[in-house]
Amino acid sequence: MVSRNERHGVDDNKSYRRAISELFGQFEALCEGAIGVDKHSRIAWINDPYRELLGIERIVDIVGLDVEDIIPESQLRTVVETGRPILLDIMQFGHRQFVVSRLPLLDKSGSVVGAVGFVLYDRVDQLKPLVNKFEQLQKELDHVRQELAVERRARFGFSNIVGNSAAIQEVKRLARRAAQSESPVLILGETGTGKELLAQAIHATSSRNSGPFVAVNASAIPENLVEAEFFGYVPGAFTGASTKAREGKFKLADRGTLFLDEIGDMAPQLQVKLLRVLEEQVFEPLGSDKSVRVNVRLVAATSRNLEQEMEAGRFRRDLYYRLNVLTVKVPPLRERVDDVAPLAEALLEAHARNQGMLPLELTDDALALLMSYSWPGNVRELRNVLERASVACEGTQLSTDKFLNVLPSLQTPFLPVNRSQSLADALACREREVIKEALAAAGGSKPVAARALRISRSRLYERLRILGLS
Repeated sequence: MVSRNERHGVDDNKSYRRAISELFGQFEALCEGAIGVDKHSRIAWINDPYRELLGIERIVDIVGLDVEDIIPESQLRTVVETGRPILLDIMQFGHRQFVVSRLPLLDKSGSVVGAVGFVLYDRVDQLKPLVNKFEQLQKELDHVRQELAVERRARFGFSNIVGNSAAIQEVKRLARRAAQSESPVLILGETGTGKELLAQAIHATSSRNSGPFVAVNASAIPENLVEAEFFGYVPGAFTGASTKAREGKFKLADRGTLFLDEIGDMAPQLQVKLLRVLEEQVFEPLGSDKSVRVNVRLVAATSRNLEQEMEAGRFRRDLYYRLNVLTVKVPPLRERVDDVAPLAEALLEAHARNQGMLPLELTDDALALLMSYSWPGNVRELRNVLERASVACEGTQLSTDKFLNVLPSLQTPFLPVNRSQSLADALACREREVIKEALAAAGGSKPVAARALRISRSRLYERLRILGLS
């Protein structure tokens, strides 16, 4: 005996099939034409309105033919092979365009047994409002892409690297040589020395200068997001991931340069993947089993001593040797004191442009004071001090008192400049006094004095000779 629930189930299935059949019939009647194919993408049936649209007489038997033989641009085979519908598309047929919809047909087990296609409109202009909106969205997307492309281009070249010292000239020479190669570049230097500026100059002078320049700081990314940030991910790759796929930095830098700052802080597990990308130019997005091939030139930088990091087991030797092909070491500002004056001038001019004001002028006393400081934060610290002093200045000149208020550690015994002296003589006089004070404090020990002055021993011997103190 059939239960009441079972009878309801049978009735519900019949109602469902009847509703589908009626809906299909109404949909076919409303459309300009309809066609069906079997699991081999051969035509199973076609209604008369579609025949008329295609110019095929009723007496011509096309059942059993491959659908592409009759409709070359048909995508019904794709629907059969993938089992996925194409709900709205524009199909070309000769000189005409049809707005079409394609749906797969499934059996009870869920297997694809064919597909149906409907011509919703036989003229694209009937969708003019929708097409106009799409074109507007496409224009906006193109505009955003252009802005991103500009944003990802290198903004600086070698002309932006300020300095006349022999040390900075050697850096430029090595960097220009590196720009002519496709090998990885490793830039070494303390924080604030301008490593990214140098990386941008290398990219701008290389054969990849029309491609993107993508910069990423390895130490600024949370450890649990590092892999996704570099290699991207597919939808649902991890809890909290977007429902849309996201491209990683390597993909964004394709056919360009990826600048990887503070590579010495990179997690060991990511170092392995980075080495593979460098070797093979291939990676897998997070959550994907498909490889992505890229063409990326890597420029890496670090303020750490990578040899010490290797000895401590925090940095892979194989990755170090892969990176350490072309190495450029940027000297700290204290080792190129001669560059303080042109750097200060350039930084003051840049600050003035940003603020819409005339650049301030450094007095001789103030410049001598800046040159006597060791600048542990390098050029970045110099920029900060100059901007802070500029904000506090009400006149047109920056004098020593403005800097003493901004940076108390500059408050060292200071000799006023004789106005009859040239700037070079005044700076030499001040440097001579600073070195004398350091030697006196070190009990005459030159190595100790060099460490106190934060310069190399050879640099101290050179300055002693030039200043007549040796």
